[in-house]
Order: sequence, then structure tokens, then C-alpha cells
Amino acid sequence: MGKVAKKRRSLAAEAKNRNNESNETNVVVLDAVRYSDEPPLKRNKWINKQRVLVLATRGITYRDRHLMNNIKQLLPHSKSEPKMESKDSTLVVNEICEIKNCNKCLFFENRKRKDLYMWASNVPNGPSAKFLVENIHTMQEMRMTGNCLKGSRPLLSFDPLFDKQIHYSLLKELFVQIFGVPNNHPKSQPFYDHVLTFNILENKIWFRNYQIVEEDGSLSEIGPRFVLNPIKIFDSSFGGRILYSNPHYVSPNRHRRELRNNTSDKYKDKYSAKKSKELRQPLGTAYVDVDQYDDIFDTIAPEKAKGMAKNVFQRNKS
Repeated sequence: MGKVAKKRRSLAAEAKNRNNESNETNVVVLDAVRYSDEPPLKRNKWINKQRVLVLATRGITYRDRHLMNNIKQLLPHSKSEPKMESKDSTLVVNEICEIKNCNKCLFFENRKRKDLYMWASNVPNGPSAKFLVENIHTMQEMRMTGNCLKGSRPLLSFDPLFDKQIHYSLLKELFVQIFGVPNNHPKSQPFYDHVLTFNILENKIWFRNYQIVEEDGSLSEIGPRFVLNPIKIFDSSFGGRILYSNPHYVSPNRHRRELRNNTSDKYKDKYSAKKSKELRQPLGTAYVDVDQYDDIFDTIAPEKAKGMAKNVFQRNKS
């Protein structure tokens, strides 16, 4: 039995070798020629090490919190931090950024549960800018038809006015470093499918987010949307010398005070008109018969006539 098994194995090995030889003769070897002009894809390293810290003070409203979360979704290279006490100085944020190994920061500060301020800073050397955030509309409120993949890199579009004035050029470079997602970031997607636009209108910066729907450039808004009203630009992080102060800025307290004054002025005008009318009316016994014959030309409609007045409006039945 052992000799028969060995003979079968040898026959199977010989048949296998014959099949391999026949397959090798039928294989056609192609030349290593690339028919595309595009260079081969290479796995690059993550060179741009921008990291953005996004945090807020304690006591922000639900809308402010939703806006902060929407911005975190747009920035895959961002890091979060628990809420900071509102009593602490803003200089504490520099230490938090150092602990988190972040070199950029977006800090939201709420006052009186009405006004939202945003700091955009380059940590630790500066510069930094302070804005008043107005006309806030989050993704949950708007329910726009646009949509984009989470973690995709955005295209940044800036108004031509950013290149004409120095303080806007500084803000443009700051926004590019904060909102620009680094290439080959581990949490980002390697393509572009939405656009972040920064437009200047009425001395304010209008922020919009659009999805690239088709290759022809058609866009669909995603959200969020808000308006940044620049207040001041400082030469260091969260303080230092003032490089620019917006002369068109009006504080929210002053704006509300002006609205109250306008409503009070309307009441004062109405009250003064009432008093002047009372002063114009004649008073005293000398003016008793002044208006005695004022109603002599007043006519009464036949339907409203009563008593003896009906005799004046007798009509012929014929």
C-alpha cells in the first residue's frame, strides 16, 4: 500500500508541473507604461500643524452653543474644551491653548445673555481680533437643502475689499489660518465639496457656507450664517496695543438706549400735542356764545331725523 501511495503522489506532482508550464507559456507580460499624464498618487505627510481651540464662557444661550457646535463641525482640526468661568480673564485662554497644543483660538463670550462676542486669536504671539456676532442662524434653524460630507476641506472665498484695506488684509490672513483645513489632516477628507464665503457689506463681515452641487459651480446654502462686526484688533493674543478700532461700531447698550429714547420721544411729542390743543381751546365766560351758531349749516340725513326734524323731510308719495 505504501508504494502505491508514493506512485500516486509522484504522478500528481508531474501533472501539476505540466499545467504550470502550459500557463506560463500562455501569459502575456505587458510593459510598465503609464497612459495618463497625471503623476502617481503619493502619501504625503501632515505638514501643516494648525490646531484651533473652540470654547466659550459659562452662561451662553442655546443659540450661541449651537453656533459654536456648527463651527466645530466645519473645522475637523479643532479641539474642544469645557466652558470657562466668565469671571476669569481672557488671558487664561492662552494657557489653555498651550495645554491643548493649539496655536489658534475661537473664543465665544456672552454678556447679559443678549450679546455674543467672538475672539479670533493667533496664540501666543498674536494678533487677535474681537467681533460682535449679529444675525445668528444655525443649521438647525435654517433647514437648508445643502449638505456636505463631515470633515471635507472647504474653499475659502473672500471679498475683493479684503485686499484694499490693511486691517481687512490682516483679518483675511487670520481667517485663512483658522478656517483653512490642513492638507492630509487625519480627520479630514481629501476633497472639496463646500465653500466658506466672507463678504464685506456695511463695514461688517458676512459669513455664509455653501455646498458645491454640480461641477458647473452651482451652489446651495448649508449654514450656519452670521455677521461679524469688527470692534478692535490687538497686536498680541487677547490684549496688547490696539492696531485698529472700528469707528462705525456702536455698542449694543448704546443701540438699545437709542431705541428707548426714540420711543420716549414719540410719547413726549404726543403729550405736548395734547397739551397745546387744550391751550388753544377758549375758556371763561367771555367765550360762551362764540360757537352758538356753528351748527346752523349742519344737515341731518332723513334716516337719522328724529322728532320735529322729520317734518322738514316730508316726501311726496305720488
